[in-house]
Amino acid sequence: MTIHFIGAGPGAADLLTLRGRDILAAADVCLYAGSIVPQEMLAHCKPGCRLVNTAPLSLDEIEAAYVAAHAAGHDVARLHSGDLSIYSALAEQIRRLRRHNIPYTLTPGVPAFAAASAALGCELTVPEVAQSLVLTRISGRASAMPRRERLEAFAATGSTLAIHLAVHALDEIVETLTPHYGPDCPVAIVVRASWPDQQVMRGTLADITAKLAASPTERTALILVGSALAAEGFRDSALYSAEYQRRFRP
Repeated sequence: MTIHFIGAGPGAADLLTLRGRDILAAADVCLYAGSIVPQEMLAHCKPGCRLVNTAPLSLDEIEAAYVAAHAAGHDVARLHSGDLSIYSALAEQIRRLRRHNIPYTLTPGVPAFAAASAALGCELTVPEVAQSLVLTRISGRASAMPRRERLEAFAATGSTLAIHLAVHALDEIVETLTPHYGPDCPVAIVVRASWPDQQVMRGTLADITAKLAASPTERTALILVGSALAAEGFRDSALYSAEYQRRFRP
């Protein structure tokens, strides 16, 4: 048997990958993060598949479910929200699977920052404005940030910032970023990106706090900061320039 970790994407049920759908359809057991994974995705599971909502479970209980499935020879689909590569609590699960010599696979999902970019209708990297995207967060109850990964250190680069799990600390974020980006720097908060009740707040570092106060939210929100969010007057990328020599263009 195998544990198949699947990135379920940011929320919209139809943003599940085809590979993820096919694994769900074949699995004997499905463990899913019920607090954020849409129920519609479970419709892909085959009849008789055992469904386990991991939202109320501890890591020890999730490990026990893996071990029991392994003993029974049952393949497991493990649905995580977003993409597995960041903030997915994947590493500690893999560590335990390795201790038990239980095989696993990883199927990526659409990350939240990509869904937020689509909601904003813009690219997060713009020629000669910003060519880097920093995915980060701030210290919280779940885990502290390494000392070298301070928000002001990333801000000094002028990169586009995608700040996860931090909308509750917007005041602190604005205070930290304003000296680096300036009060007029564009900011967007995308709440429940790709869900039917998605919300988008646009503003600047000077006024975004007041806008959030007028329409408060406490979770499932991504903060994006950087000049690329409202860039104008930038030069075109050379990629499609008639003068740009490339092997696919004679």
